[in-house]
Amino acid sequence: MDLRKYKDNLITFGIVVAAYVIMEILMATGLLTNHLKGLLVPLCVYVILALSLNLTVGILGQLSLGHAGFMCVGAFASAFFSKLTENVITVDWIRFLIALIIGFVCAGIIGLLVGMPVLRLKGDYLAIVTLAFGEIIKNLINVLYVGIDSKGLHFSMKDSLSLNLEEEGTIIINGAQGITGTPKDSNFTIGIVLILLTLFVVLNLIKSRDGRAIMAIRDNEIAAESIGINITKYKLMAFSISAALAGVAGVLYAHNLNTLMATPKNFGYNMSIMILVFVVLGGIGSMRGSMIAAVILTLIPELLRGLANYRMLIYSVVLIAMMIFNQSPAAKDFKERMKARLPFFNKAAKEGR
Repeated sequence: MDLRKYKDNLITFGIVVAAYVIMEILMATGLLTNHLKGLLVPLCVYVILALSLNLTVGILGQLSLGHAGFMCVGAFASAFFSKLTENVITVDWIRFLIALIIGFVCAGIIGLLVGMPVLRLKGDYLAIVTLAFGEIIKNLINVLYVGIDSKGLHFSMKDSLSLNLEEEGTIIINGAQGITGTPKDSNFTIGIVLILLTLFVVLNLIKSRDGRAIMAIRDNEIAAESIGINITKYKLMAFSISAALAGVAGVLYAHNLNTLMATPKNFGYNMSIMILVFVVLGGIGSMRGSMIAAVILTLIPELLRGLANYRMLIYSVVLIAMMIFNQSPAAKDFKERMKARLPFFNKAAKEGR
């Protein structure tokens, strides 16, 4: 990595650290309301999701609409482990670290298995099939019942009574009611650390030899294959890493709630579309843009909550305005003028951020 790219990455990391310091100062001085404090961890979750999806959409150039499904896998795999070992592993950070690894690995494996057949498709077909896989994952967990007693684990896909648990048995996953009583091990500091780790993985992958191969596939798949690049290998690499990072976001999400419910509201189509909106409005391929869009578009509905029914109308207008601004000829002319006047802006634009 040359010095220019190294400095640019440091700026990206510095933005995250500066945001963390500012939020900590605001909390310490009491200037941050309890409502906004409660949004800090979800903001970290959405930033990680936006960064991970941008790896698939922006760097690999494939449209995926099932990202929430991988988040769901990471959330439930980690929450299941934490609930199962809550009385065995009493040190919170050790239990959370193991849960984090489990969520990462499980989501990555599912991403690999889904990617094998799915990545043979392109365009709209790929988007539709990934959407279907996301819904399948969500609905499978939605009808899953798991309990434990002295005889071990019991599984059912009918109802909780079918588990045939002993009187002292405990239901861990209760179908649509999800997992209740998950240890609340995550916090804002952990969320920032995970964002930094996600940035480290994504930015280093982009600048690596593998990342250049992935971007070559995005630009021209036929040309990339003609010079000996293994198309299947690099597609699966990018897709599975993206899925695994979504699993990390799911772990953070699951351990910030006392009750985790697998419903369409949590991990369905709307969640996947919302993550895609972060990526598109922030700039496809732009990691900084994804982070900023995720924060702004998450905060706007909450900050406008006092306007009741009008807040979603304003939110929709902001989305449309941002999209028009990003694509309008006037905005493009403005960007060209900025490139000519500001060397830093010009450099960042050339590097695709």
